[in-house]
Amino acid sequence: MGTMSEVWTNTGSALASLVFIYTIFERFFPAHRLREHFEPLAQRLVGLVYPYLQITFHEYSGQRFKRSDVYDAIQSYLSKDSSSRAKKLTANRVKGNNSIVLSMDDHEEITDEFEGVKVWWQAKKHQSESRSISFYPKAEESRFYMLKFHRCDRQVITERYLDHVMREGKIVGVKNRERKLYSNNPSENWSGYKQTKWSHVTFEHPATFDTLAMEDKKKEEIKNDLIKFSKSKDYYKKIGKAWKRGYLLFGPPGTGKSTMIAAMANFLEYDVYDLELTTVKDNTELRRLLIETSVKSIIVIEDIDCSLDLTGQRKQKEEEEEEDGDETNPIEKQLKKEKGENKGSKVTLSGLLNFIDGLWSSCGGERIIVFTTNFIDKLDPALIRKGRMDKRIEMSYCGLEAFKLLAKNYLDAKEEDDSELFDEIKRLLEVEEIKMTPADVGENLLKRSEVETKEFCLKRLIEALKEEKEEAKRRIEDEEKKKKEEEDTKRKKREEKKTKSEEKEQNGIATKEV
Repeated sequence: MGTMSEVWTNTGSALASLVFIYTIFERFFPAHRLREHFEPLAQRLVGLVYPYLQITFHEYSGQRFKRSDVYDAIQSYLSKDSSSRAKKLTANRVKGNNSIVLSMDDHEEITDEFEGVKVWWQAKKHQSESRSISFYPKAEESRFYMLKFHRCDRQVITERYLDHVMREGKIVGVKNRERKLYSNNPSENWSGYKQTKWSHVTFEHPATFDTLAMEDKKKEEIKNDLIKFSKSKDYYKKIGKAWKRGYLLFGPPGTGKSTMIAAMANFLEYDVYDLELTTVKDNTELRRLLIETSVKSIIVIEDIDCSLDLTGQRKQKEEEEEEDGDETNPIEKQLKKEKGENKGSKVTLSGLLNFIDGLWSSCGGERIIVFTTNFIDKLDPALIRKGRMDKRIEMSYCGLEAFKLLAKNYLDAKEEDDSELFDEIKRLLEVEEIKMTPADVGENLLKRSEVETKEFCLKRLIEALKEEKEEAKRRIEDEEKKKKEEEDTKRKKREEKKTKSEEKEQNGIATKEV
């Protein structure tokens, strides 16, 4: 017992001495100073025997308020394998993403392989002991990814693998992003806190090429053209052209031009920028708007013939109308003209051409520019020539093939089940050549109550087609009648003018005789 008591007494004395010595040592030789001297030496010693290298990618680096693009790309790249390989996952709703992103939880590790080289990715979290104020979200926690690989694979990793990760990560991020529909703001709203040139909403239009009322052959042609464009980055660079393509959609109202744009955007998974030219003051603002658009986007100018007076034909026509119009006071005309110029947009045809095909069109890449118009003959030839509007797509009236697609989509109706009704509609569309837009056909096929059957809707369409035939006859008669009245009016004016001229001439002769 005495021996045990002595042992405990000696142990306690030794521990007390150690604590005293450590306290003195800590006071005169702080731990952080020791680490500054010994950590580099320890790392060198470990490096001599440890064959692996590490690269760290922090969540926040550089700009204090901005999350690292490299970190986001790595997170997107690893998300495709994390859900199947990692044991612990964390679900995040990254801003701008359309879906939840599953990524590795803290301190998890997965492996990856590239060109036969094996690497290890780890998700790390560092708990900061600092109590200082920081603008980082959760400043006490610093997250980062750590990449580990063998030192003999350094060249493969630094020269090719990291570029591969960034490229594939951006592709996954773009695919999972929440696509948007943008509209340009008036320039007076461009300044101020959180003011932007474009405002946006989530793009959720359901239109696809499967629901588009158009011939299958024509749809396949358009889809193949879009696919070829989206994969032609290197080809456009090789031939020295900006990576863009122009589409001109023309046809009567209701033929599906806007639906075609939505189908194109959904097919390529692009954003849509709806540009309203009338709110753009001048060419400089137009260029600034273009710079603010993103890649993988469709820039749309609908009803280009009505947006601005950009064609020489319409300008000439307006001047002729002014000359032939009522005899307004010239001073009043000038005042009205100056007032209109001050209020309207000063975007010119040359400015728009530079926007779609000039030096400024090369800012960015992978953009599609779409013009729509109801009257293609009103557009200036310089605006729609090849190289600017590369592909012209006519959106025509509803044909038999388009009708069959609409009948299937709206009513689940097939030709073999309703052959008599289909035959009658075929006769009206192809033999009688009745013109009806896909929008009107769809409206007649739409079930408006639960009691309406598909036979009822098909018969309603038949009646609408017959009414359209009669209405077309009346329009032709009215146009002929109007044309005849205009010709009569012009003839009367010419006769009156001739009569006045003859009377004036006779009065002149009579005056001379007197």
